[in-house]
Amino acid sequence: MGECCEMNECCAVARVGEKAPEFTTDAYVNGEFKKVSLADYKGKWVVLFFYPLDFTFVCPTEIKGFAAKTAEFEKLNCQVLACSTDSVHSHKAWFQRDMPNVKFPVMADTNHQISRAYDVLIEEKGIALRGTFVIDPDGILQYMVISALNIGRSIEETLRTLQALQTGGLCPVEWKPGQETLKG
Repeated sequence: MGECCEMNECCAVARVGEKAPEFTTDAYVNGEFKKVSLADYKGKWVVLFFYPLDFTFVCPTEIKGFAAKTAEFEKLNCQVLACSTDSVHSHKAWFQRDMPNVKFPVMADTNHQISRAYDVLIEEKGIALRGTFVIDPDGILQYMVISALNIGRSIEETLRTLQALQTGGLCPVEWKPGQETLKG
């Protein structure tokens, strides 16, 4: 069991090998406001990434990096979802101005429940650490990495990890797509 949420209901906390915490929230999606839920992507792989704040320095480099690789993620039956504690209105203002080519949903976690459930929330600042989560088509969390605010993540490594997970095999150090997996 996880820690208690603001509504005094018990929340799931993200753990590799267990069901990923469910969510439904408002999102900015390709020029529109929509409700987005993890359940919307059942049957697909999901890469969920958290970033600290809109209108910052490192965050747009990562968001643009994911946007540039969207087609590669789609070929792998994977939906990319971004999340920060900013509002959908902040997302809209920033993305329309600086990143109009981003097509994946950018979720607004203004009540911090998603960030808290995925254990990336810095409570005293009300922002998320950089967290990357890979969820399989059955909703099981298969991979997670969380880093400090000042370090951008590697989109190539996220893709490589997704491809390794999709082999279903044992992938050795520095495994790359097309290479053999280990015999177990």
